[in-house]
Amino acid sequence: MAAKKACEAFSKSLIEEVHRWGCLKQTGVSLRYMMEFGSKPTDKNLLISSQFLHKELAIRIARRAVELENLPYGLSQKPAVLKVRDWYVDSFRDLRAFPDIKNMNDEREFTEMIKAIKVRHNNVVPTMALGVQQLKKGMDPKIVYEDLVEIHQFLDRFYMSRIGIRMLIGQHVELHNPNPPPYVVGYIHTKMSPMEVARNASEDARAICCREYGSAPDFHIYGDPDFTFPYVPAHLHLMVFELVKNSLRAVQESFMDSDKVAPPIRIIVADGIEDVTIKVSDEGGGIPRSGLPKIFTYLYSTARNPLDEHSDLGIGDNVTMAGYGYGLPISRLYARYFGGDLQVISMEGYGTDAYLHLSRLGDSQEPLP
Repeated sequence: MAAKKACEAFSKSLIEEVHRWGCLKQTGVSLRYMMEFGSKPTDKNLLISSQFLHKELAIRIARRAVELENLPYGLSQKPAVLKVRDWYVDSFRDLRAFPDIKNMNDEREFTEMIKAIKVRHNNVVPTMALGVQQLKKGMDPKIVYEDLVEIHQFLDRFYMSRIGIRMLIGQHVELHNPNPPPYVVGYIHTKMSPMEVARNASEDARAICCREYGSAPDFHIYGDPDFTFPYVPAHLHLMVFELVKNSLRAVQESFMDSDKVAPPIRIIVADGIEDVTIKVSDEGGGIPRSGLPKIFTYLYSTARNPLDEHSDLGIGDNVTMAGYGYGLPISRLYARYFGGDLQVISMEGYGTDAYLHLSRLGDSQEPLP
């Protein structure tokens, strides 16, 4: 019944248009192209960028809206998922209602509108997580979550697409900054120091660990402090923060009742010809081999969702050590978005090593699920 109600809020013609646009071809952009195009944010380039986004965002958002209607196991009918679908259809409607962009006045108005779209979608990840929780609650506990592989694949596609949409909007909006810091092109830093970003992310993770447990293991970071390469610092911060937070939590919980000093987390930054690799090593007891496949799924977390049924949806950034179990799979998507990857190797009884590979060349096209 709820599904019917949600659909009735939108006209039949709008839903038909969503389905039409959902069949159009998406166009991927590479990190290098974003960097070169954005290095000269002339009026002409901003106009070209907004005209491209006017069409491209509508296609990408329509695809996700269509997919949200056709999820297995009745996930599409869950109240949280209906809410997300409504956000996508609203955003599609806003984009389609906007007239052709002909001059800089139109361009400025368009930029304000896509900024508002980005804000509308801020809580998509925890809201979808809540939808998955609502599904699990009503499911036969005998169903093995491996059987839910379709849902896992959908969420991978869905979140990967969201990373792309937010990158394109954020990049365009940032190009309007009249005084960008040196070497910054929108979201991209052309001389980013992975050591510096990794150190800041590790300090942030350590602060959260201290807040939660009263103390935190140390971390040591190794690599060339002068090495830089072009990347998106916000993406790298998110990934390293997640890996270091997991390591701190594992070590803290392993050594909580021990009189031994907790061993430090080791973070190594290596610059290769193709990849920059960041290894995060801990001696936090490791993960059993049978548990390794589960760390990249969206369906296993035992942690409480910050948006659970009874909390207000307008939450702030109340990050906890456990998060809501999406940190690793989403970090892997961020790595893959620009042609990298994330691997986790564990020694049960000793500790875990996470290898974060970032493509140095910046030539790979966005993955377009």
